[in-house]
Amino acid sequence: MPRLLVHVEGQTEEFFVNEVLRDHLVHSGYSAVSARIVGNPIPRGRRGGIRAWQAVRKDILRHLREDAGAIATTMVDYYALPHDWPGRARASEENSTSGKAECVEAALREDIAERMGSSFDQRRFVPFVVMHEFEALLFSDPDQFARAIGRGDLTAELHRIRQTFLSPEEINDSPINAPSKRIERLIPGYEKVLSGIVAAVEIGLPTIRQQCSHFNDWLERLEAIPVFSIRG
Repeated sequence: MPRLLVHVEGQTEEFFVNEVLRDHLVHSGYSAVSARIVGNPIPRGRRGGIRAWQAVRKDILRHLREDAGAIATTMVDYYALPHDWPGRARASEENSTSGKAECVEAALREDIAERMGSSFDQRRFVPFVVMHEFEALLFSDPDQFARAIGRGDLTAELHRIRQTFLSPEEINDSPINAPSKRIERLIPGYEKVLSGIVAAVEIGLPTIRQQCSHFNDWLERLEAIPVFSIRG
């Protein structure tokens, strides 16, 4: 039974893994599932925000090399992803949301595999980029989102935003209209970590998977890994 470590960019994603994903993935066959905020040496209370790829890559490589029975994955936002990340600059030329995500993820996979060497089992690294950021997942169910944060008065507006796009993952990533920016305009002082995780728990993993196909594809890849024998 392999162990899974999710390399995340901040506390919101860390809590999401621990509170929403862990039990499901353990049930899928992992002996342990945990999250680690990467590439940031400053004290935990101030951690978060995506770092340069060189720092993140160092963490991922260390994990893969030190634990030959482990699987590594990422959960980072495409929005504001630094352009030094493999594939990020090229992804901006893609027209589709899925194309952007696949461009970055393929480049990350290639970069890690190259540094791990020819004997590396590439199933051990499953890169994932959230489109366009974690808050998009909360638009999977505007009713539950509004109820979870105690703002039933915002249900109609949250539905209006959601219905403008084919999928929550399509909500665009501009500094003005990224999912988190839309939420912050509606809810000044919005507490991303606390409110976001409470909402995600209320919405539920099945609904998020049904509404967000790229997110669902990532989970399906992770679920399939314990079926195989992983050797370092």
